[in-house]
Parts: sequence; structure tokens; C-alpha cells
Amino acid sequence: MVCDGCRPDESARKDVVKPAVKHIVKQSKTPAAESAPETASFERTPKAMLLGAVLVLLGGVLWGINATVSKLLMADYHADPLWIACVRELAAGALFLACAGVRTPKLLAGAVRDRRSYPMLLLAALTCVLFVQVSYLSAIDWTNSGTATVLQTLNLLFVLAYVCIRGRRWPGLRESIGVALAFAGTVLIATGGDLSTLKLPLVGLLWGLADAACTAALSILPAKLIARWGNLAVNGIMFVISGLVLTPFVRPWASAPQLDWFGVLLMVFTVVGGTFGAYWLFLAGVMRIGSMRGTMLGTSEPIAATISAVLWAGAVFTPTDFVGFVMIIVMVFLVR
Repeated sequence: MVCDGCRPDESARKDVVKPAVKHIVKQSKTPAAESAPETASFERTPKAMLLGAVLVLLGGVLWGINATVSKLLMADYHADPLWIACVRELAAGALFLACAGVRTPKLLAGAVRDRRSYPMLLLAALTCVLFVQVSYLSAIDWTNSGTATVLQTLNLLFVLAYVCIRGRRWPGLRESIGVALAFAGTVLIATGGDLSTLKLPLVGLLWGLADAACTAALSILPAKLIARWGNLAVNGIMFVISGLVLTPFVRPWASAPQLDWFGVLLMVFTVVGGTFGAYWLFLAGVMRIGSMRGTMLGTSEPIAATISAVLWAGAVFTPTDFVGFVMIIVMVFLVR
């Protein structure tokens, strides 16, 4: 998807493509930002922006459904959060590497040979994959999928803070309103307007905040790596590293839950759709539209979590839910 069709030439290697965040930082009024050359990974044409938005939205939808699926696995099959994280990281990593080996073998080989990328690959694997997976599953386990998505939405604030610090500027009015609407809309959808549902166990709250911080890093840290070596290769390496780190602690072969045919289907979805598909789509979209827009459009996740809860748990929409939908849609038009 991202840079999958071509190998960077030598001039590109000397001047590594800047991550999507730099496009936003460039809007700063400081002299340094005004003089910085713009080297976006993709030309920001309307078509590319639309494609990126669609990819991010689809990734968020898959993540939202995956939250409900994960809750079912933990509640109905007593699957441990660490076991789910370990298994789906290894399996999804294998899928990414297999696709990279077929579609972009030169990029995959280049990423493996480039030892200078190892420290960043390790950091991204631990922060953007392992910590995101473990913290999110633990937040769901201690609270519920709706509350976990609300806490995860706080990643918007982390990303905005990063962008403003790098650009040495204060948030613009549109950004501030957009962030406020995205957060408020997500809270309304996930709680139905009853804020008492946010009275969380301390452990659940801490896991949720950790997940928000790591999810923000997902929009930032892997950008250079993906721009250089492609979505498939980078994701495959990160997921395999993360899964291998968990393996000696989890011992997935010895702690597997008893799954019937439906439980197996849930695990297949959480690997193929909720992990492999979601990460691929989200990161491919972020490279096209930038980290701030990508993270905001990623608020499609709680919407999908709400819809899947309705379909599987018999929940009903309320007027408050529709207000939340409108807030998020308005946010998309504000932050453009």
C-alpha cells in the first residue's frame, strides 16, 4: 500500500522522506518552519487525501469491531489478554511478512539489511504494537469495550501536543474545536451521555491512558520507516518482534483457552481483520493524510464498536448517540 510499488532510489535514501506529521508542522508561523522544504511521502492531491481518509476510516471500523470480538473472547472463552495479544501479533506479523515477500521482496530485504533502522524498528514494535495491544486489551478487560475506546480517543490530545511542540505553535481555533468535538462525540456515543459509566477502576483507567499515549505514537513513530520500506515490511517486522517479546512470558501453546468453532472464527477475525487489516489500512491512510487527520478520522473506531454492540448485544441507539455522530462528522470538516 504505502510505497509498496517501488524501491527508494539513492537520492531518496540520502534525504529520507519526512513523516506525515511534518506536513502539519510546516503550517507553523516560525521562520524555521517556513523555510523547511516540504517532502511529503505522497502528493497531497484531493484524490490522495480522499483515499487516505477512506483507508483510515476502514481501519478504525475494523478496530472497533475487533474491540467487541476481543471482549467476547475474554468474557465467553476466558482468554487472557496477553494470550490474545501474543497470538494475533505473531499471526498478523506472519501475514504481513508473507505479503511483503510476494509484493515487495526488495523492500523487505532492504529493511532487514538496514541495521541503522533496527533501533527505531524495536522502539516502534514495543511502543506501537506491543504496548498498544496489551494496554488496549487490558483496558477492555478491566472496563468494557465502549469505555476503552473513549479513553483511547485521548490520543488526539497527545498527537496535537506533539505537533504543536514540534511546530512551536499553539493549537489553532479549528484544531481546538475539532479535537473537542471528536472527544465529546466519542464520549457521547460510548456512554450514551451517562458520564457515570466513566467511573473506572484505577487499573482500568491507567491502562486506558497508557493505550491513548501509545496509540498516538502509532501515528508518528513508524512514518519514516513506512515511507522508506513500505507498510507490509515494516508492519511484519514490528508485529513479529512484539510477538516474540511476549512469547516467553505468555507461552501461548500452554495457556490457550478452549475454543469451539465460533471461538476459532472470532480468533481468525481478530488476526486477519482486526489486526492485519486494521493496522495496514490505518497506517497506509496516515501516510497520505497526515497524523493529526488520521488520528481524528480514527474515531470511527468507537462508532464501529457501538454498531457491533448493537448487532451482537442488542443495544439500541439513543438521541445522544446521534448527537455524537454529528459531532464527529463536523470535526472531519473542521480539520481539513
